[in-house]
Amino acid sequence: MAMSCFISSPLTGKALSLTAIALGLCLLADGAIAQTAKSSPNREEACEMLIVGGGVAGTAAAYEGLLAGRTVCLTEITDWVGGQLTAQGTSALDEAKKQRNLWFFPQGYTDFRKRIEREYGKLNAGDCWVSVSCFIPNTAQGILVEMLQEAEQKGKGKLKWFPNTVIKNLEMSADGKLIDRAIAIQHRPAPNTPPLSSVLLSTIIADAYRYEDSARLTKEVIRFVPLPRKNANSQSSSEWFVIDSTETGEIIALADVPYRLGIDPRSHLNPSSPVIENDAYCTQGFTYTFAMEQTAEPQPQTKPDFYDRYLPYYGSDPKPNLANFDTIFTYRRIWSAPDESNTNKKKNAFGVSPMKTGDISMQNWVWGNDYRPGSDRDNLIYSRNQLQQMGQLTPQGWMGGLRQATLKSGEEIALGFYYWLVAGTTDSQQKTGWKKPFPNHRLLTGTDSPMGTEHGLSKYPYIRESRRIIGRPSYGYPDGFTMSEVDVSQVDFGSEFYQSNLPEQKYRHLWRAIAGIETAAAIRNDTPPAEIKRRTRSTIYPDAVGIAQYYLDFHPCLSEYPVEKAGNTEREGVRNGHSPAYPGQIPLRSLIPQKIDNLIVSGKNIAFSYIVAAGYRVHSYEWSVGAAAATTASFALAEGLRLYQLVESLPKVSPKLMELQQKLNQNQNPTAFPNTSIFNLDWGDWKIW
Repeated sequence: MAMSCFISSPLTGKALSLTAIALGLCLLADGAIAQTAKSSPNREEACEMLIVGGGVAGTAAAYEGLLAGRTVCLTEITDWVGGQLTAQGTSALDEAKKQRNLWFFPQGYTDFRKRIEREYGKLNAGDCWVSVSCFIPNTAQGILVEMLQEAEQKGKGKLKWFPNTVIKNLEMSADGKLIDRAIAIQHRPAPNTPPLSSVLLSTIIADAYRYEDSARLTKEVIRFVPLPRKNANSQSSSEWFVIDSTETGEIIALADVPYRLGIDPRSHLNPSSPVIENDAYCTQGFTYTFAMEQTAEPQPQTKPDFYDRYLPYYGSDPKPNLANFDTIFTYRRIWSAPDESNTNKKKNAFGVSPMKTGDISMQNWVWGNDYRPGSDRDNLIYSRNQLQQMGQLTPQGWMGGLRQATLKSGEEIALGFYYWLVAGTTDSQQKTGWKKPFPNHRLLTGTDSPMGTEHGLSKYPYIRESRRIIGRPSYGYPDGFTMSEVDVSQVDFGSEFYQSNLPEQKYRHLWRAIAGIETAAAIRNDTPPAEIKRRTRSTIYPDAVGIAQYYLDFHPCLSEYPVEKAGNTEREGVRNGHSPAYPGQIPLRSLIPQKIDNLIVSGKNIAFSYIVAAGYRVHSYEWSVGAAAATTASFALAEGLRLYQLVESLPKVSPKLMELQQKLNQNQNPTAFPNTSIFNLDWGDWKIW
């Protein structure tokens, strides 16, 4: 039977389980699992879409799949849907200003925002200054579950929800072009052990990928299979689609399709890159978030055993206006307590109310709980070479592709950062090197806390950068499709840096690439770069299926090992591409991997460079690409198509591709921003802030 056990949300008081009977059945199933090693499946589950990863993109994909009437299997390593919005605790919406002012988002994301506003009576429950909407992750979890339930009813689809579940193995067709089956492991607490919310991810992640029961976890092995065709005359070449919405590109690594990881080599398409050859080990930092509440009285604060190890790292910010506790606390404040006396009318330097008793802040701070490794000794996401050496690409060898020790370090640096905030007296980023303790705070823990964990950290770290596929060769992309820096960035490519760091011929190629409608003439006439007027827009894609805009924002890896080494600095040059981005599109080609015809990628796993990924990692983008993935999968199933058939005629747009784009736009999942054509030279009006 399908797992339909949605978790209730104590903070909102909303009952989210489908029925008490379903919950009882889940409990019965929980107790019925044998405590023996097993590698053969206990049961099979059939679906039309297997969505692996329940983050923002995975939730959006499930939402659209259900509205389309599809049977959807959704797996997630935690027990919450929503990723950044919930399990990763980054519940402060990162959005571009004009896009926000126009409410120009995918329809599911817009609905979510409206529900947040209804829940609190205002959009910004935290009165934070980093966003117009900060809220409690636990609340978002309840709202997203309700949205999935309503989509299931409205579209007459069927959701099969598999929390605490990972994919262990893929069974391929004889020609290797289709995923025929996927083997998963679902884990639960072993009898007489505490709930999973009481343990840190690093302590159980290796166990979660093993078939055998352990002293801590009880396992069930599930084989996911395509749902039998309803129409015996269907010409569909694939009975289902697998959508990789994992935070680290697990399925593309497991399937061993071509992908990139880390910093791309400098080229005329990614001219801000600081390296000549790919650096797979320097990815953007990841963050375990936590919530802390201001109290009227000082609280007992316990110094972690590992605190001194990370102390040299902790700091406020090099900028003086960011180097104070009120700034850090209100930055991502997710709950602003009512001012009963209505006397606090003051505003801080960022235009929000100062912190007060009862306020709750979510911490996501660069020189605090960001963990930013950059070497082959401590990188979090294993490269393909590392996976091969470890045997993770052999049959049954997959163990998640993450370094357990680095996860643990990320957890420790986060817990240590809380102690630094309330008790620390040093500051690595200020010349004075001194700060004042603020003991009137407590770390919020427990299943009814904002993060829903006994330890207080988010259930999963916020991952800023993943494995990224290399798309299939197509017109203009003989080495495989990808989106590059020049496709979206507003950086000044005429500055001395680019003239000095690119060979003359590459510098010419750069300016031809950004000449817009004059590109052909620039090539034909061999126009010098100084005479080319660069376009003021992003690349327009004929196969666009979604939208995205945000600052190209970096949390660079650090120069030396280990991260917490005293005096460590950010890797030089990684921030070269730090820049506003034009409103951009998500091309269908970026979702289609090489080699496998029924695998779609979404989330942070699509075909783009590390510089583009720096902006295409925020909440609304993830929703847009997730919605596009599911809509495309449903359309391909209905039409009996393989994905590459939708784009193989490009740059000519096929009637079927046009039909898919019309469907997306009719469903209010836009494929382009308003008034953004090749003839409009005012795209700079689309401000980020």
